[in-house]
Amino acid sequence: MNQTLRWGILGTASIAKRSVIPGIRGSIRNEVVAIASRNQEKADEAAKELHIENAFGSYEALLASDDIDAVYIPLPNHLHLEWTLRAAEAGKHILCEKPIALNAAEAEKMVDACQKAGVHLAEAFMYRHHPRYQMIQDAIHSGEIGELRGIHANFTFNSAASTENIRYHKDWGGGSLYDVGCYPISVARLLIGQEPEAVTAQALFSEKHGGVDMMTSGFVEFPNSISLIFDCGMWAAFRNEMEVLGTDGVIKVPSAFASDKDTDSSFSITGKLGNRVVEVPRVNHYSLMADDFADVVLDGSKPKFDPQDAVFNMKVLESALRSAEQRKRIEL
Repeated sequence: MNQTLRWGILGTASIAKRSVIPGIRGSIRNEVVAIASRNQEKADEAAKELHIENAFGSYEALLASDDIDAVYIPLPNHLHLEWTLRAAEAGKHILCEKPIALNAAEAEKMVDACQKAGVHLAEAFMYRHHPRYQMIQDAIHSGEIGELRGIHANFTFNSAASTENIRYHKDWGGGSLYDVGCYPISVARLLIGQEPEAVTAQALFSEKHGGVDMMTSGFVEFPNSISLIFDCGMWAAFRNEMEVLGTDGVIKVPSAFASDKDTDSSFSITGKLGNRVVEVPRVNHYSLMADDFADVVLDGSKPKFDPQDAVFNMKVLESALRSAEQRKRIEL
Protein backbone atom coordinates (compact mmCIF):
# COMPACT_ATOMS: atom_id res chain seq x y z
CA MET A 1 0.00 0.00 0.00
CA ASN A 2 1.07 3.59 -0.58
CA GLN A 3 2.72 5.27 2.37
CA THR A 4 0.69 8.40 1.70
CA LEU A 5 -3.07 8.43 2.05
CA ARG A 6 -4.81 9.96 -0.98
CA TRP A 7 -7.88 12.04 -0.11
CA GLY A 8 -10.95 13.11 -2.02
CA ILE A 9 -13.21 15.84 -0.65
CA LEU A 10 -16.99 15.35 -1.05
CA GLY A 11 -18.21 18.93 -1.28
CA THR A 12 -16.89 22.48 -1.13
CA ALA A 13 -18.05 23.51 2.36
CA SER A 14 -16.19 26.34 4.07
CA ILE A 15 -14.91 24.03 6.85
CA ALA A 16 -13.22 21.91 4.19
CA LYS A 17 -11.62 24.87 2.41
CA ARG A 18 -10.73 26.84 5.53
CA SER A 19 -9.53 24.14 7.90
CA VAL A 20 -9.54 20.48 6.87
CA ILE A 21 -7.87 20.68 3.45
CA PRO A 22 -5.03 22.89 4.81
CA GLY A 23 -4.77 20.52 7.75
CA ILE A 24 -4.45 17.46 5.52
CA ARG A 25 -1.84 19.25 3.44
CA GLY A 26 0.11 20.19 6.54
CA SER A 27 0.19 16.60 7.78
CA ILE A 28 2.95 14.06 7.23
CA ARG A 29 1.18 11.11 5.62
CA ASN A 30 -1.67 12.58 3.60
CA GLU A 31 -2.39 14.43 0.36
CA VAL A 32 -5.52 15.91 -1.21
CA VAL A 33 -5.85 14.65 -4.78
CA ALA A 34 -9.47 15.41 -5.69
CA ILE A 35 -12.56 17.43 -4.87
CA ALA A 36 -16.16 16.94 -5.98
CA SER A 37 -19.24 19.10 -6.23
CA ARG A 38 -22.74 18.58 -7.58
CA ASN A 39 -21.74 20.15 -10.89
CA GLN A 40 -18.52 20.26 -12.85
CA GLU A 41 -18.25 24.05 -12.98
CA LYS A 42 -18.34 24.42 -9.22
CA ALA A 43 -15.89 21.56 -8.80
CA ASP A 44 -13.50 23.15 -11.30
CA GLU A 45 -13.70 26.49 -9.49
CA ALA A 46 -12.93 24.89 -6.13
CA ALA A 47 -10.07 22.83 -7.56
CA LYS A 48 -8.52 25.94 -9.13
CA GLU A 49 -8.94 27.98 -5.95
CA LEU A 50 -7.44 25.26 -3.77
CA HIS A 51 -4.85 23.98 -6.25
CA ILE A 52 -6.29 20.47 -6.31
CA GLU A 53 -5.39 18.36 -9.33
CA ASN A 54 -8.66 16.52 -9.97
CA ALA A 55 -12.21 17.91 -10.01
CA PHE A 56 -15.33 15.75 -10.25
CA GLY A 57 -18.78 17.00 -11.22
CA SER A 58 -20.54 14.52 -8.95
CA TYR A 59 -19.86 12.75 -5.69
CA GLU A 60 -20.46 9.40 -7.42
CA ALA A 61 -17.66 10.07 -9.90
CA LEU A 62 -15.18 10.80 -7.13
CA LEU A 63 -16.10 7.62 -5.29
CA ALA A 64 -15.57 5.62 -8.48
CA SER A 65 -11.95 6.75 -8.79
CA ASP A 66 -9.28 4.16 -8.02
CA ASP A 67 -6.81 6.95 -7.23
CA ILE A 68 -8.55 7.88 -3.96
CA ASP A 69 -8.11 5.97 -0.70
CA ALA A 70 -10.18 8.07 1.71
CA VAL A 71 -12.87 10.72 1.61
CA TYR A 72 -13.74 13.61 3.87
CA ILE A 73 -17.47 14.38 4.11
CA PRO A 74 -18.27 18.00 5.07
CA LEU A 75 -21.81 17.86 3.69
CA PRO A 76 -24.89 19.04 5.66
CA ASN A 77 -25.69 16.72 8.54
CA HIS A 78 -28.69 15.03 6.89
CA LEU A 79 -26.45 13.78 4.07
CA HIS A 80 -23.83 12.13 6.26
CA LEU A 81 -25.61 8.77 6.39
CA GLU A 82 -26.21 8.46 2.64
CA TRP A 83 -22.71 9.39 1.54
CA THR A 84 -20.96 7.42 4.24
CA LEU A 85 -22.83 4.32 3.13
CA ARG A 86 -21.99 5.03 -0.50
CA ALA A 87 -18.35 5.68 0.30
CA ALA A 88 -18.10 2.46 2.31
CA GLU A 89 -19.64 0.53 -0.56
CA ALA A 90 -16.99 2.05 -2.84
CA GLY A 91 -14.26 0.87 -0.48
CA LYS A 92 -13.19 4.32 0.70
CA HIS A 93 -12.13 5.13 4.24
CA ILE A 94 -14.22 7.93 5.71
CA LEU A 95 -13.66 11.01 7.84
CA CYS A 96 -17.12 12.45 8.45
CA GLU A 97 -17.78 15.92 9.81
CA LYS A 98 -19.41 16.18 13.20
CA PRO A 99 -22.07 15.47 14.26
CA ILE A 100 -21.76 12.19 12.45
CA ALA A 101 -25.50 11.78 11.85
CA LEU A 102 -28.98 12.96 12.80
CA ASN A 103 -29.41 10.36 15.55
CA ALA A 104 -27.77 7.35 17.14
CA ALA A 105 -29.61 4.87 14.92
CA GLU A 106 -28.14 6.48 11.80
CA ALA A 107 -24.70 6.53 13.37
CA GLU A 108 -24.98 2.83 14.19
CA LYS A 109 -25.85 2.08 10.55
CA MET A 110 -22.77 3.98 9.43
CA VAL A 111 -20.47 2.16 11.85
CA ASP A 112 -21.90 -1.25 10.86
CA ALA A 113 -21.59 -0.53 7.13
CA CYS A 114 -17.97 0.54 7.47
CA GLN A 115 -17.09 -2.48 9.56
CA LYS A 116 -18.65 -4.80 6.98
CA ALA A 117 -16.83 -3.02 4.16
CA GLY A 118 -13.52 -3.14 6.00
CA VAL A 119 -13.01 0.63 5.92
CA HIS A 120 -12.13 3.03 8.71
CA LEU A 121 -14.74 5.55 9.89
CA ALA A 122 -13.88 8.54 12.07
CA GLU A 123 -15.84 11.56 13.28
CA ALA A 124 -14.01 14.84 12.67
CA PHE A 125 -13.58 16.05 16.25
CA MET A 126 -10.20 17.63 15.62
CA TYR A 127 -9.78 19.13 19.12
CA ARG A 128 -9.25 15.77 20.83
CA HIS A 129 -6.17 15.04 18.70
CA HIS A 130 -4.44 18.08 20.17
CA PRO A 131 -1.72 17.03 22.67
CA ARG A 132 -3.12 19.31 25.37
CA TYR A 133 -6.07 16.96 25.89
CA GLN A 134 -3.76 14.11 26.80
CA MET A 135 -1.99 16.56 29.11
CA ILE A 136 -5.32 17.51 30.71
CA GLN A 137 -6.22 13.85 31.15
CA ASP A 138 -2.81 13.19 32.72
CA ALA A 139 -3.34 16.03 35.19
CA ILE A 140 -6.76 14.68 36.18
CA HIS A 141 -5.52 11.11 36.56
CA SER A 142 -2.50 12.24 38.61
CA GLY A 143 -4.84 13.55 41.30
CA GLU A 144 -3.49 17.09 41.04
CA ILE A 145 -6.99 18.57 41.32
CA GLY A 146 -8.30 15.85 43.61
CA GLU A 147 -11.45 13.91 42.83
CA LEU A 148 -13.31 15.04 39.74
CA ARG A 149 -16.53 16.90 40.58
CA GLY A 150 -17.72 18.41 37.32
CA ILE A 151 -17.07 20.15 34.02
CA HIS A 152 -18.32 23.51 32.77
CA ALA A 153 -17.95 24.17 29.05
CA ASN A 154 -19.30 26.56 26.46
CA PHE A 155 -19.16 27.18 22.73
CA THR A 156 -21.13 30.13 21.37
CA PHE A 157 -21.00 32.51 18.42
CA ASN A 158 -23.40 34.91 16.71
CA SER A 159 -24.49 34.17 13.15
CA ALA A 160 -28.13 35.17 13.59
CA ALA A 161 -27.98 38.03 11.08
CA SER A 162 -27.80 35.58 8.18
CA THR A 163 -31.03 33.64 7.77
CA GLU A 164 -29.70 31.63 4.80
CA ASN A 165 -27.28 29.57 6.86
CA ILE A 166 -27.56 25.80 6.33
CA ARG A 167 -27.52 25.46 10.12
CA TYR A 168 -31.04 26.89 10.16
CA HIS A 169 -32.68 23.88 8.49
CA LYS A 170 -34.22 21.74 11.21
CA ASP A 171 -34.67 18.70 8.96
CA TRP A 172 -31.00 18.91 8.00
CA GLY A 173 -29.84 18.55 11.59
CA GLY A 174 -29.42 22.27 12.12
CA GLY A 175 -29.22 24.13 15.41
CA SER A 176 -26.61 25.02 17.99
CA LEU A 177 -26.68 21.68 19.83
CA TYR A 178 -25.65 19.73 16.77
CA ASP A 179 -23.26 22.38 15.49
CA VAL A 180 -21.31 23.31 18.62
CA GLY A 181 -23.03 21.66 21.60
CA CYS A 182 -21.51 18.41 20.41
CA TYR A 183 -18.09 19.66 21.61
CA PRO A 184 -18.83 20.08 25.35
CA ILE A 185 -20.68 16.77 25.36
CA SER A 186 -17.83 15.02 23.60
CA VAL A 187 -15.13 16.46 25.84
CA ALA A 188 -17.01 15.62 29.04
CA ARG A 189 -17.35 12.01 27.94
CA LEU A 190 -13.65 11.98 27.06
CA LEU A 191 -12.39 13.44 30.35
CA ILE A 192 -14.83 11.69 32.67
CA GLY A 193 -14.33 8.41 30.85
CA GLN A 194 -17.89 7.21 31.34
CA GLU A 195 -21.22 7.53 29.56
CA PRO A 196 -23.95 9.86 30.88
CA GLU A 197 -27.02 8.62 32.71
CA ALA A 198 -29.41 11.52 31.96
CA VAL A 199 -29.62 14.93 30.33
CA THR A 200 -31.78 18.01 30.83
CA ALA A 201 -31.70 20.92 28.40
CA GLN A 202 -33.47 24.20 27.71
CA ALA A 203 -33.30 25.96 24.37
CA LEU A 204 -34.24 29.13 22.54
CA PHE A 205 -36.00 27.96 19.38
CA SER A 206 -36.24 30.72 16.78
CA GLU A 207 -38.90 30.78 14.06
CA LYS A 208 -36.76 33.40 12.28
CA HIS A 209 -34.14 30.71 11.88
CA GLY A 210 -36.12 27.70 10.74
CA GLY A 211 -37.24 26.72 14.23
CA VAL A 212 -33.80 25.44 15.26
CA ASP A 213 -32.27 25.88 18.70
CA MET A 214 -30.24 29.08 18.53
CA MET A 215 -29.11 28.80 22.16
CA THR A 216 -29.16 25.77 24.44
CA SER A 217 -28.13 25.25 28.05
CA GLY A 218 -27.80 21.77 29.46
CA PHE A 219 -27.10 19.62 32.49
CA VAL A 220 -25.66 16.16 31.82
CA GLU A 221 -25.55 13.61 34.65
CA PHE A 222 -22.67 11.11 34.80
CA PRO A 223 -22.08 8.24 37.23
CA ASN A 224 -20.68 9.06 40.70
CA SER A 225 -22.65 12.35 40.77
CA ILE A 226 -20.28 14.04 38.30
CA SER A 227 -21.96 16.49 35.94
CA LEU A 228 -21.42 18.55 32.83
CA ILE A 229 -22.99 22.01 32.74
CA PHE A 230 -22.78 23.49 29.27
CA ASP A 231 -24.21 26.06 26.93
CA CYS A 232 -23.94 26.46 23.20
CA GLY A 233 -25.34 29.00 20.81
CA MET A 234 -25.45 30.66 17.41
CA TRP A 235 -27.05 33.86 18.73
CA ALA A 236 -24.65 34.96 21.45
CA ALA A 237 -21.20 36.48 21.86
CA PHE A 238 -18.26 34.25 20.99
CA ARG A 239 -17.07 31.99 23.80
CA ASN A 240 -15.04 28.79 23.67
CA GLU A 241 -13.94 27.74 27.15
CA MET A 242 -13.82 24.84 29.58
CA GLU A 243 -13.31 24.42 33.32
CA VAL A 244 -12.63 21.08 35.00
CA LEU A 245 -13.43 21.16 38.72
CA GLY A 246 -11.97 18.84 41.33
CA THR A 247 -12.10 18.64 45.12
CA ASP A 248 -8.66 20.23 45.39
CA GLY A 249 -8.28 22.32 42.29
CA VAL A 250 -9.43 23.44 38.89
CA ILE A 251 -8.19 23.28 35.31
CA LYS A 252 -9.12 26.23 33.09
CA VAL A 253 -8.86 25.89 29.32
CA PRO A 254 -9.33 28.97 27.11
CA SER A 255 -9.89 28.38 23.38
CA ALA A 256 -10.96 24.89 24.37
CA PHE A 257 -12.18 23.72 20.98
CA ALA A 258 -11.42 26.32 18.30
CA SER A 259 -7.68 26.78 18.05
CA ASP A 260 -4.93 26.52 15.45
CA LYS A 261 -1.15 26.44 15.29
CA ASP A 262 -1.03 30.21 15.81
CA THR A 263 -3.20 30.04 18.95
CA ASP A 264 -1.71 29.88 22.42
CA SER A 265 -3.16 26.58 23.58
CA SER A 266 -1.74 26.70 27.10
CA PHE A 267 -4.04 26.06 30.06
CA SER A 268 -3.84 26.71 33.78
CA ILE A 269 -4.07 24.44 36.80
CA THR A 270 -4.68 25.49 40.37
CA GLY A 271 -4.28 22.46 42.58
CA LYS A 272 -2.01 20.47 44.86
CA LEU A 273 1.10 21.71 43.05
CA GLY A 274 0.04 25.34 43.39
CA ASN A 275 -0.79 27.61 40.48
CA ARG A 276 0.84 26.79 37.17
CA VAL A 277 0.42 27.42 33.47
CA VAL A 278 0.94 24.37 31.27
CA GLU A 279 2.64 25.29 28.01
CA VAL A 280 1.43 23.31 25.02
CA PRO A 281 3.03 22.83 21.59
CA ARG A 282 1.51 25.01 18.87
CA VAL A 283 0.27 22.47 16.37
CA ASN A 284 -2.50 22.09 13.82
CA HIS A 285 -4.97 19.64 15.30
CA TYR A 286 -6.51 19.03 11.86
CA SER A 287 -3.12 17.80 10.66
CA LEU A 288 -2.76 15.55 13.70
CA MET A 289 -6.26 14.16 13.09
CA ALA A 290 -5.31 13.36 9.49
CA ASP A 291 -2.09 11.62 10.50
CA ASP A 292 -3.85 9.59 13.19
CA PHE A 293 -6.35 8.54 10.52
CA ALA A 294 -3.52 7.59 8.14
CA ASP A 295 -1.81 5.51 10.84
CA VAL A 296 -4.96 3.41 11.16
CA VAL A 297 -5.38 2.92 7.42
CA LEU A 298 -1.75 2.54 6.37
CA ASP A 299 -0.28 0.77 9.41
CA GLY A 300 -3.27 -0.95 10.95
CA SER A 301 -2.87 1.05 14.15
CA LYS A 302 -5.67 0.99 16.69
CA PRO A 303 -7.86 4.13 16.37
CA LYS A 304 -7.45 6.58 19.23
CA PHE A 305 -11.23 6.92 19.18
CA ASP A 306 -13.32 3.91 18.28
CA PRO A 307 -16.07 4.58 15.69
CA GLN A 308 -18.63 3.48 18.28
CA ASP A 309 -17.76 6.64 20.23
CA ALA A 310 -19.69 8.60 17.59
CA VAL A 311 -22.80 6.54 18.30
CA PHE A 312 -22.56 7.25 22.03
CA ASN A 313 -22.07 10.98 21.47
CA MET A 314 -25.03 11.07 19.08
CA LYS A 315 -27.20 9.38 21.70
CA VAL A 316 -26.53 12.19 24.16
CA LEU A 317 -26.99 14.90 21.54
CA GLU A 318 -30.36 13.67 20.32
CA SER A 319 -31.50 13.19 23.92
CA ALA A 320 -30.50 16.77 24.77
CA LEU A 321 -32.50 18.07 21.82
CA ARG A 322 -35.50 15.97 22.82
CA SER A 323 -35.21 17.24 26.38
CA ALA A 324 -35.28 20.84 25.17
CA GLU A 325 -38.24 20.19 22.88
CA GLN A 326 -40.24 18.33 25.54
CA ARG A 327 -38.91 20.39 28.47
CA LYS A 328 -38.15 17.37 30.60
CA ARG A 329 -35.27 15.27 31.89
CA ILE A 330 -34.31 12.38 29.56
CA GLU A 331 -32.72 9.22 30.96
CA LEU A 332 -30.16 7.56 28.71
